[in-house]
Amino acid sequence: MNMSIGQVAKRAGISIATLHFYEHKGLIYSDRNPANQRRYDRQILRRIAVIKAAQNVGLTLQEISIALAHLPKHKAPKKQQWEEMAQAWHQKLEEKINSLKNLQSQLGSCIYCGCLSLESCALYNPQDSKGILEPGAKLTCAQEETVASSE
Repeated sequence: MNMSIGQVAKRAGISIATLHFYEHKGLIYSDRNPANQRRYDRQILRRIAVIKAAQNVGLTLQEISIALAHLPKHKAPKKQQWEEMAQAWHQKLEEKINSLKNLQSQLGSCIYCGCLSLESCALYNPQDSKGILEPGAKLTCAQEETVASSE
């Protein structure tokens, strides 16, 4: 059964604009009827549910897109395919949980410290390597790579 964009939006509980956005990002796909209107297979609802669930646990659209790229576009993935995707996300979620736990343990000491120093605050920029050797504003890892490649 082919569904219109309005039907999919209503069934999925999201806006039509969100469906357009997901399609633009390559997360979902539609076919076009002779009048050039989008038509979706019913199985798109499962794909949207996975996208929303992944967003709810803190995965980025880029992480979701990478995982969905390995799944069939116009049919429901098999159980094993879903499980493989879930396993890949499991590691990412563990990393996020550990990062949040570290932040939680450091937050109290940072607030207690009260320094609000941009030069030495481990919470402000925890991956700064130049701050050890140089004073001033700190760089993130991505900025460091850009600086290193331009030197």
